[in-house]
Amino acid sequence: MNDVRDNSPANTQRRRFMGFAAALTAAVPLGLLDIGKAFAATRTPSAPTALPAGNGLGPIRQIKAGVLDIGYAELGPSNGRVAILLHGWPYDIHAFDDVAPALAASGYRVIVPYLRGYGSTRFLSPDTMRNGQQSVVAVDVIALMDALKIPKAVVAGFDWGARTADIVAALWPERCEALVSVSGYLIGNQKAGAAPLPPQAELSWWYQFYFATERGRLGYETNRKEFARLIWHTASPKWAFDDATFDRSAVAFDNPDHVDVVVHNYRWRLGIVEGESKYDALEARLATAPTIAIPTITLEGDANGAPHPEPSAYASKFTGKYAHRTITGGIGHNLPQEAPKAFADAVRDVTSL
Repeated sequence: MNDVRDNSPANTQRRRFMGFAAALTAAVPLGLLDIGKAFAATRTPSAPTALPAGNGLGPIRQIKAGVLDIGYAELGPSNGRVAILLHGWPYDIHAFDDVAPALAASGYRVIVPYLRGYGSTRFLSPDTMRNGQQSVVAVDVIALMDALKIPKAVVAGFDWGARTADIVAALWPERCEALVSVSGYLIGNQKAGAAPLPPQAELSWWYQFYFATERGRLGYETNRKEFARLIWHTASPKWAFDDATFDRSAVAFDNPDHVDVVVHNYRWRLGIVEGESKYDALEARLATAPTIAIPTITLEGDANGAPHPEPSAYASKFTGKYAHRTITGGIGHNLPQEAPKAFADAVRDVTSL
């Protein structure tokens, strides 16, 4: 029987990432980067803390799924069409504070999980690598679906969540009824990540190169909330969010595994750390840039300040029923929170393309 429970307040234990190899700087050519595998310190799992419920997500539940104890919100009828909403970095489930209740009111069973390293989601074992490579986050989603006995769902997300939704749709199409992806096709691979970009494009990825250094890891650990606020402003330059909105999400970054997972994700993308070998076969499939055949709507904001591809660059990757929508009105990177009606409409519409 699956262990589903509500959170209760508990103390969390912070951990430090140990033994990472030599510091790098963004000025070092990517082709010369040579860094060893990261080794994690011995960890003691800590119980999830109580987190703010937000505007309409309700209580946070917990369920053991795969290598994680996943925190998630659930709204809507238990027999409704399932929609799984996936957040990105540095955001959290409150990006869907308005989307999730709207979908629930339309009859959807809405599942909004904290990704590994966020909120009340915890690793079950201190020995599990705090891995942030792209395939493992998708494996977490499949494990969550299995734990909740969900055979099929509409998967929708932005930033890390959009990449994860793309991967689930590409590798497990039988589990996906349809896909909604902000910024389109985001599946990558380490070989592509090692290729240098024009200077202006490289500038947009400054934080990735910062995280490649030990100074960057320490800087993020020390200033994670200030860092997140900066990204919110630069990625959504026209979004006038208030302190309460930011603070509601920023609590999720206090997760004891957050820094390790985030830093590993960006270092893995550059190919300067390894992932786990058990995911090599999945990464090999993703390296071929597989097409996605399930019904899909891609979305883009007209004021997205984060690096993102043009819709014309990825339209051919979606070989089934497909539509793209550009959302106007100064909408930035966090599209579900900035334009919740447009995101919810896309989730409702994608199954009727």
